[in-house]
Amino acid sequence: MRFPALLVLITMLNPALAATNQDADFIAARDAFRAGDSAKLDRMAKKLKHSPLEPYVAYYQLRIQLETVPAHAIQEFLARPDDTPLINRLRAEWLRLLGKRQQWDEFSAQFPRLVGEETDLTCYALRSRQSLQAEQVLHEARKLWTSNNADLPENCAPLLDAAIASGIISETDIWLRLRHALEEGNLTLAKQLSGKLPANRALSSSDLDSAATDPIAYLGAAPLDNAPEAQRFVALFALQRLAKQSPQLAYLQWESKAAYFTKEEQGYFYGWLAYEAARKRDARALEWYQAAGSTPLNPQQLAWRTRTSLLAQNWREVQLSIDAMTPQQQREGVWRYWKARALKAQGNLATANELFSQLSSEHNFYGQLASEEIGTDTRAAIPTGYQPGKTEINEMLARPAIQRTLALYRMNLRTDAFREWAWASRKLDDKQLLVAAEIARRNGMYDYAINTADRTTQVHDFNLRYLAPYRETLQDHIRHNELDEAWVYGLIRQESRFAYQAKSPVGATGLMQIMPATAKWIAQKIGIKSFRQSLANQLDTHFRLGTYYMKTVLSSFDNNPLLASAAYNAGPSRASKWRGDTLLEGAVYAENIPFDETRNYVKKVMSNTMYYSQLFGHPPSTLKQRLGVIAAKTTVVNAQTLSDER
Repeated sequence: MRFPALLVLITMLNPALAATNQDADFIAARDAFRAGDSAKLDRMAKKLKHSPLEPYVAYYQLRIQLETVPAHAIQEFLARPDDTPLINRLRAEWLRLLGKRQQWDEFSAQFPRLVGEETDLTCYALRSRQSLQAEQVLHEARKLWTSNNADLPENCAPLLDAAIASGIISETDIWLRLRHALEEGNLTLAKQLSGKLPANRALSSSDLDSAATDPIAYLGAAPLDNAPEAQRFVALFALQRLAKQSPQLAYLQWESKAAYFTKEEQGYFYGWLAYEAARKRDARALEWYQAAGSTPLNPQQLAWRTRTSLLAQNWREVQLSIDAMTPQQQREGVWRYWKARALKAQGNLATANELFSQLSSEHNFYGQLASEEIGTDTRAAIPTGYQPGKTEINEMLARPAIQRTLALYRMNLRTDAFREWAWASRKLDDKQLLVAAEIARRNGMYDYAINTADRTTQVHDFNLRYLAPYRETLQDHIRHNELDEAWVYGLIRQESRFAYQAKSPVGATGLMQIMPATAKWIAQKIGIKSFRQSLANQLDTHFRLGTYYMKTVLSSFDNNPLLASAAYNAGPSRASKWRGDTLLEGAVYAENIPFDETRNYVKKVMSNTMYYSQLFGHPPSTLKQRLGVIAAKTTVVNAQTLSDER
């Protein structure tokens, strides 16, 4: 599509003005779409006809009248060569309408072209084949049902009912899914599934409600002597709920009731009791895991069996727990590292070093630790070599998808910009990813740059993967608070990827993700008079508040950045509570953090810190040294005077 000569001339003479006018026209078109104003939308479409954003306006025009627009108009849009996620989005929306109308011929023609899986559309696709491949379709519906933890969309119900009626989905299938729903605390789904079982196996809805609301009261009133399976299972659910609150209370209830349950049910209970105990650092967790015997454990239970074995320094149990995992789970870097450590502790150095060597090539927390175990010089391994040239940059900038992303980002339409960028970069090779990352960096899209550079597999540039913007602004605050610059950058990278307008679901804002109440508290501490929240979003003030808080937390936690990172994310009282009863290796402390988010967070912050330290040319230190040794609870000053809400 060619720009008219006048438009080209205007763009060349004053590109900023052209961009401003284009942005204003596009926002007007978007507002017209949202308001359902087709006439205004059509007027704005004429103005944007030759803009890189034209596909969005064309999408708006079709979407606003999707139920009445002629099919050929939809088909023409779907056949466009534009590389934009909007085509796939409209295809999904049209498929949804075709499925609802049961127009299976057109649905079948379009569904294979859909990129990505959407469960409701998968069910429509199965239904489109049902008249021709009834039994095969029902088997596929069963597979979809058993592999999906959440309840399936409503349009899947006819398939599932047919599969149940035919016996393809068996009572055992329903029972297992019901059990999993209760393990996840999804009572609504559990009740729905129970209604599909024969009456003698169904669970009482009122009993489930009682067991969930007050498990102790339910267990005290429930008659278990010669109780049917359904009633015993509700009691197991109550015990599981109680174990989540307090393993000790659950065990006290269990002691008087264990004899009423089958051997399999006893093993099931011990598996969950041990899991909840491990997450709460209860010393009896390993004993209860052993009481579970040969009961199959799920991946989460096995992970915590391994973690509690680490706390006990029981390396044989660490190895046995990892060996009991599925091959897929064992391939995760965390378990390869700890298996190697277990083998090393038991004297099998050759096999341990082989695992360490394989893992050491990976650029992450456990790859770094593995490198240190075999003495690899990680400082020499940081790749920063590839630098895209002017030609590569210009070729990437010429892509309409990149132009659309830059325009959407400029207009602060971050969701659309993110989707466009992800779509545009999905098929790029390593060098192209680095070119795109460099363009993002030059446009201040630091989170896009980092995330894109992070995806390379063979050709890397850690100067892009570990960007360090705002160094001049940050330096004074870092020096004033006597902080490690690498740790500050490692934490900011994890908090926000340097996205200045980042805001968390709970209200934390800015690069360092500071909660409003914490910002106000810090402002009082450092003497900022007439503080208002808008000041916290000004870059210099934001860094002043954030670095002061980092220093405060660090000083409260033995000047240990691992502990301080945990406190920054989850709150000081929790970080303090997670200390052991004896000295803990830092990596063991990190691995036993019970919150998945915080456990992953501290590993990434500390891994980031290592890379920033090396890129900044700081004196060498190992990750293990930075993690340190964590003092026991009884030997430290209480840190709970700091708020758990930052």
